[in-house]
Amino acid sequence: MSTTTTQTPSITVNGESTAIGDVAVHTSVLDWLRDQGLTGAKEGCAEGECGACSVLVARPGTDAPTEWTAINACLLPIAALDGQELITSEGLGSPEELHPVQQELAVRGGSQCGYCTPGFVCSMAAEFYRSTRTTSNGHCDHEHGPNGFDLHSLSGNLCRCTGYRPIKDAAYALGEPAVDDALAARRSAPPPPPVATAIAVEGAEFLRPADLAEVLEVLAESPKAQILAGSTDVGVEVNIRGVRKPLVVAIDRLTELREFSYGPDEIRLGAALTLSEIERLLAGRVPLLAQMFPQFASRLIRNGATIGGNLGTGSPIGDTPPALLALDASLVLSSRRGERVVPLADYFTGYRQTVKAADELIRTIVIPLPIEPLTAFHKIAKRRFDDISSVAVGYAVDVEDGVVRRARIGLGGVAATPLRALATEQALIGKPWTERTVREAAAVMAAEGTPMDDHRASSSYRSAMLGQSLLRFYAEGVSA
Repeated sequence: MSTTTTQTPSITVNGESTAIGDVAVHTSVLDWLRDQGLTGAKEGCAEGECGACSVLVARPGTDAPTEWTAINACLLPIAALDGQELITSEGLGSPEELHPVQQELAVRGGSQCGYCTPGFVCSMAAEFYRSTRTTSNGHCDHEHGPNGFDLHSLSGNLCRCTGYRPIKDAAYALGEPAVDDALAARRSAPPPPPVATAIAVEGAEFLRPADLAEVLEVLAESPKAQILAGSTDVGVEVNIRGVRKPLVVAIDRLTELREFSYGPDEIRLGAALTLSEIERLLAGRVPLLAQMFPQFASRLIRNGATIGGNLGTGSPIGDTPPALLALDASLVLSSRRGERVVPLADYFTGYRQTVKAADELIRTIVIPLPIEPLTAFHKIAKRRFDDISSVAVGYAVDVEDGVVRRARIGLGGVAATPLRALATEQALIGKPWTERTVREAAAVMAAEGTPMDDHRASSSYRSAMLGQSLLRFYAEGVSA
């Protein structure tokens, strides 16, 4: 089965419509742009870790109809942008007429060799155009400038020679877009709608079906198809491991997978919502997730990565599973055969293995309400941001009259699958919420899972960090 389209696949780049052409299905946005002569974006890592390839795409906004969103061009196939709008560093300004971001970087010494600069320019421009950023919002802390600039927007951009102080100075010097700024005005109009796409080149095929029913038909007939959402995991497989599956099916813009609702009894998160979208839609109403989001990779990755994709990989070191396990989340799985609801605690069955059948998709993540009053997310990694977890822990605890009534603890990085710390939970429930109880439970928690030795951490370190995490959680609650 294949999706049909009545138009030649094309993309609007820097205001001009350009045919995508007869390129291989797995050709990245970065490689395609460079073949067009737009060489500002660079390949530094091919894994979405350095940001040298950052570009802007017009996406549905949470606070405005359109949001200029920075993404890693090295990870996404160009076929996934059929019918969409893209801006590169060349489209933001020229040597004769610099964009405000380019101007500030230039005058404040924000570039030396310049290899990473175009990526910084695009990521900084995305924050410059964020509709809720204002120069009078009162922010001024170690992660925000007086102009409301959020440094997390640059967390996925690395620079080896300039140093970050002049780059930060440039970011904090930005004002608001001028009244005649065309890209700022573009935010008030809807983004391009998703386009049903069918591209077949050299024995490989890329499909963007028109709706969920059509996707499920494709999966029923081709269960080994590669599902593509944010491509933050798939893109690495393509670039680093050379994986080239013959059928790629894009689902990231399906309306049925982009549901969002809050309360009164549950939160429903569509599987194709990006982590950045969920972060903004929840607006801090789930403190556990609000703590997790900034620690999940980088803003560039969160702008593309979907919550369903993070769960769909079945990785034991994903950051969302520990948090969602603590929140007692369930998954709605869809196939042509119908739908079923699976508690997340029952979803993982082995290393990168789950109960999801090959012809099923994660449609919705459901979080019951109310949420326990004591929550936290702890991530132990070598870097504070933009790193993979050695250990990740999500907590949701209810203490009433000094006694633990309910406790759920989700763990990541300590076994072949994400898991609940069931023994630790039982060591807490019904006990007084005291340091003695917590120390006894911490000894139990240190033995949860089967902590392994790898290049990120040793087994003994992971065990020690599990116990220390629970003690820290208690100390944070007492001092709050």
